[in-house]
Amino acid sequence: MFHRILKPSKNNSFFLFGARGTGKSTFVQQQFGAGECWTIDLLDPEQEDRFLRQPMALERDLLAMKRRPDWVLIDEVQKAPALLNTVHRLIENQKQKFILTGSSARKLKRGAANLLAGRAFLYHLFPLTFLELGESFDLAQALHWGTLPKIFSLKDPSDRQQYLRSYSLAYLKEEIQAEQIVRKLDPFRSFLEVSAQCSGKVINFSKIAKDVGADTKTVQNYFSILEETWIGFFLPAYHRSVRKSQRFQPKFYYFDLGVKKALEHSLESSPTPGTSSYGEAFEHFVILEAFRLNEYFRKDFKFSFFSTRHGSEVDLVLSKPRSELLIEIKSTARIDEGEVRALAETAKAFGSAARAYYVSRDPHRAQVHGVDCLPWQDFFKEVFVE
Repeated sequence: MFHRILKPSKNNSFFLFGARGTGKSTFVQQQFGAGECWTIDLLDPEQEDRFLRQPMALERDLLAMKRRPDWVLIDEVQKAPALLNTVHRLIENQKQKFILTGSSARKLKRGAANLLAGRAFLYHLFPLTFLELGESFDLAQALHWGTLPKIFSLKDPSDRQQYLRSYSLAYLKEEIQAEQIVRKLDPFRSFLEVSAQCSGKVINFSKIAKDVGADTKTVQNYFSILEETWIGFFLPAYHRSVRKSQRFQPKFYYFDLGVKKALEHSLESSPTPGTSSYGEAFEHFVILEAFRLNEYFRKDFKFSFFSTRHGSEVDLVLSKPRSELLIEIKSTARIDEGEVRALAETAKAFGSAARAYYVSRDPHRAQVHGVDCLPWQDFFKEVFVE
């Protein structure tokens, strides 16, 4: 059992969102004792049917209890969005506390569901970070299998492969087909494979549309589905003007490297140091860790990448109103001084408030040409934890 970084409020209702398999139910059980929660599991077809037809039954059941629970847990709340009106009323009138978990925001957003107007805090749970794994963390394993909690209970590689393949099928069946999010499943199935192959690269919507036999607008909608089910996120191109940044195509990152590899059918091969696939996987890993830690530690960095017309690129830019952190990510075990010098030159254009980092597998810290060259572990601790 791993110690999670997330520390939810014990005094206020909250939403807990995250992709399937990230451990939301287990996390709630760890944080709140069995006697503290009354659980409504909307993955149970009978409970889902009952509360879809009778949202008011929640209030009747709760008020009829001789001893009211401290918390009411509604698991997969997006399956019965109308329940949120009753939840709202119970928070206001009865001071009842709720934990509302979900693996999709699509039905809540598109159905104009009552999101409680700030009466419930919002948290996200992700696959395990290297900090949560502690001594159990192994970089090679993370780049190959990802860090969904279930992976660490499976020791046989064939079992891990089967789990990750089953995950993608379950996602199609339970999140997409069951919720009737797309009309035709075959183009979406093809899209998942192509988009996984493009993960971490600048997205060419029209090319992907051609590859999967759909129009560009449909493909853009498919990416929105991945975002709204927490299967991935966009990394926009950097520009100080938000309007201008939208003119550049974004990158897209799948939320877990193991799921990405399952969708692109590459689980049989493990990334080998020194290859381009290893470099891409390492960059993907660093950006995922940064995204998760930024959320957990409430650092409020805005994420983007930066590229010039001449082809030079900064893998990750972390922005706040008066400062930017420019991060170059390299999988090499030694610092490349030429690459550091190029990063230093790029950083000059951002002004004196910008700070540049060269993040790699080199175990030694150094400052070269004004750039902080850090082992990847030190970078995370310095920027997000301390």
